[in-house]
Amino acid sequence: MSSQRAVVWSCAVLVTFPLLAQAPGPNPWAEYPPELAGARVETYKSIDGIDLNLWIYTPEGHSASDRRPAVVFFFGGGWRAGNPAQFAKQCEVLSARGMVAITADYRVLLRHGVPARFSVADAKSSIRWVRENADRLGIDAGRIASAGGSAGGHLAASTAFLAEHDDPADNLATSAKPDALVLFNPATVLASLEGVFDGDSVELLRWRMGAALETMSPYHNLGKGAPPTIVFHGRADTVVPYATAEIFCARMNELGGSCELVGYDGAGHGFFNYNRGTDAFGDTLRRTENFLVSLGWLPPSATATGG
Repeated sequence: MSSQRAVVWSCAVLVTFPLLAQAPGPNPWAEYPPELAGARVETYKSIDGIDLNLWIYTPEGHSASDRRPAVVFFFGGGWRAGNPAQFAKQCEVLSARGMVAITADYRVLLRHGVPARFSVADAKSSIRWVRENADRLGIDAGRIASAGGSAGGHLAASTAFLAEHDDPADNLATSAKPDALVLFNPATVLASLEGVFDGDSVELLRWRMGAALETMSPYHNLGKGAPPTIVFHGRADTVVPYATAEIFCARMNELGGSCELVGYDGAGHGFFNYNRGTDAFGDTLRRTENFLVSLGWLPPSATATGG
């Protein structure tokens, strides 16, 4: 199998299996909706009788008069399942470092019976809501990062690059485009690439996306003016192949953007999660802090050095 066909086949796998790998033992993300200590909950959108919430972590002593940088995380789960609790630990650490850190809910197939284009619409709505409420939340509306893992990484990237799939109820005058991206094994190549992505796989993926694949694929919608981006990806990922991250970052950089790809030897899908029992959680978080320091969003810290 050629490397391109391997990428295509694995993209087809995305539509069949969940994208959130779990560690053995009790599932810390089983409770839905989650009860997340230290976070307050606000509803960013109500649609079809469903309240979609954000869990907001703020720094100690935070006030509405502050203008803090913010990050919004989107959970993984193949656009079919998953839990906002996935990124609770990252939110705790980043809020302690001085950010407003948020983990977002969105509609998925198994809970809400919707294809992925509605997940994209919700992700865009959440970024718009944060920007529109920035003054009240003590957030700098010009320093909002979008982040996520796997399918959630796709959503985070979608808020930056996809021109379609907005909720018509949104105020479209408010930009959903984030000012930075932090992506963990994201699904960024979801449409034909040099003619090798075709056949039944395309039809299945199109059904899961609920839209033309080119309109759902961040890679196919890259352009100039991309926000600075960091991507964490396992080199042994068999669900979202490492090659897709290489292709995505290379193209962004060719277009004049800034995309840093951090590969992890021997790491599979979901390697970065808090409950995986490896040091990858701490390493990816430390590198995320370094990335935000490089943007001037966070002050340097003794715990966010190296890498």
